[in-house]
Amino acid sequence: MQIKVLGTGCANCKTTFKLIEDMAKEKGVAVEMEKVEDLPSIMGYGVMSTPGVVVDGKVVHAGGIPSKAAIEGWLAGATAAAPAAGGCCSGGKCC
Repeated sequence: MQIKVLGTGCANCKTTFKLIEDMAKEKGVAVEMEKVEDLPSIMGYGVMSTPGVVVDGKVVHAGGIPSKAAIEGWLAGATAAAPAAGGCCSGGKCC
């Protein structure tokens, strides 16, 4: 699994990178982590608010530090950002 953290090096971007890296180690998920700090490259993903997160080529998050639940979903193979609170039906399946 390839994960890119998009951001110019702010504290939130660094925190996001470390959080994903630590959770991947904790869960035993092999990930290839990359920091993308070049502004034209970040904008190439259509991300205008950082940090952004790209999992296997798909933007799954932009703006702010992602929740642990969202990161767990990405690491479990989900490629969509976690829905807002109350956005899922019972059993964890989204409507």
